[in-house]
Amino acid sequence: MKMVCADCGHERSWREYAIKCTCGGRLEIKQDFGGLDGEKLKALFQKRLAERMSVYASGVWRYKELILPELPEENIITKYEGNNGLYTSERIRRSMGIRNLYFKALSENPSGSFKDNGMTAAVSHGRYLGYSRFACSSTGNTSSSLAMYAAMGGASAYVFVPESGISMNKVLQTWAYGAQVIRFDGTYDDGISFLERKGKELGLYVCNSVNPLRIEGQKSIIYETAQYLNWELPDWIVIPGGALSNVSALGKGLEDLKQLGMIAKLPRIALVQAEGASPFHRMMAEGKDRLIPEPHPDTTASALKIGNPPSWPIARRVLQLCQGVTCSVTDEEILESKRRIDQAGIGCEPASAASLAGLNKLMREGTIDKEETALCMLTGNLLKDTDILRAQITETAIMTSPLTVEAVQRVL
Repeated sequence: MKMVCADCGHERSWREYAIKCTCGGRLEIKQDFGGLDGEKLKALFQKRLAERMSVYASGVWRYKELILPELPEENIITKYEGNNGLYTSERIRRSMGIRNLYFKALSENPSGSFKDNGMTAAVSHGRYLGYSRFACSSTGNTSSSLAMYAAMGGASAYVFVPESGISMNKVLQTWAYGAQVIRFDGTYDDGISFLERKGKELGLYVCNSVNPLRIEGQKSIIYETAQYLNWELPDWIVIPGGALSNVSALGKGLEDLKQLGMIAKLPRIALVQAEGASPFHRMMAEGKDRLIPEPHPDTTASALKIGNPPSWPIARRVLQLCQGVTCSVTDEEILESKRRIDQAGIGCEPASAASLAGLNKLMREGTIDKEETALCMLTGNLLKDTDILRAQITETAIMTSPLTVEAVQRVL
């Protein structure tokens, strides 16, 4: 297991902290699976589903052999993350006209978002290296996840949060876990840039998706999905895209499963961005070689409000590997899809609903056929952004009524 620069190929040990190569390229973890047997791993992972109160009860560390095989167990900080529900909604499926549709509720993670899958790996790695101060730039989900794991490990968390355009629910959650919240005038991208340049100098272990260990932990999302579906994945996996760490991680996980013979074929990936924050989609749609950042990203889905996604080179490679596509959807389409998911009893934050909005758009355009199957990733909890819920409540949504049989009958 080693870290390799995606640009120049320079190698370094995983037993050191680095988020960027000296050439400026992104670092990736590379592992040698030559001595592993896919069928034996399936049996091992199935056996571990019965684990309780051990690191292997986690939906991330269940797959330790594929994530951080050499990390000592005593350094692992876990809250038994993963183990997230895989749901269907016949009402939504029928209205879409698709053959089969699943929702992976990563929103059920301990801190309420998919970030926990990667954060447990990053913070555990930092702890192994002796760090006690952890940091991130965040629109909210990353910060609350980091704050939770740092607190569990007896460490300090410092989170850099833009002054505007974020959900206060997420900031309050972060603060409640004991993190030092540093609000600044700027965007998520400005915070990332600062931490990349100055984090190491300040003695901070940076836990954003630029950290290759975060990506390794997030691979577990696709491992767990495949295991729950008896190692037969749908034709399409639809993912919301902000910093693009999720598509990068899922792509790596799919490569692992295919290489080990644990799945027969790679599903196609559809990456969905919000129209007001869609620099990656524009790059792909226009066939350009470089991403042009969006200096003023704007969307109701605060978790997607990222104008310069750091993982775009890896995300592009994943889409090429999986015959992937991209699209962008409006805030109105996102909120309508959120309403449908919420009223199906599953629930999600606005950014998550971009997956269903994107699936709907791609089906209308004929990119995804109704005879195919799809899985939508729901990345954040329903209660992550209650300001949106308040805005959606109308006068008739919550009724006031006298407590009499006649009055209640009128409501019924």
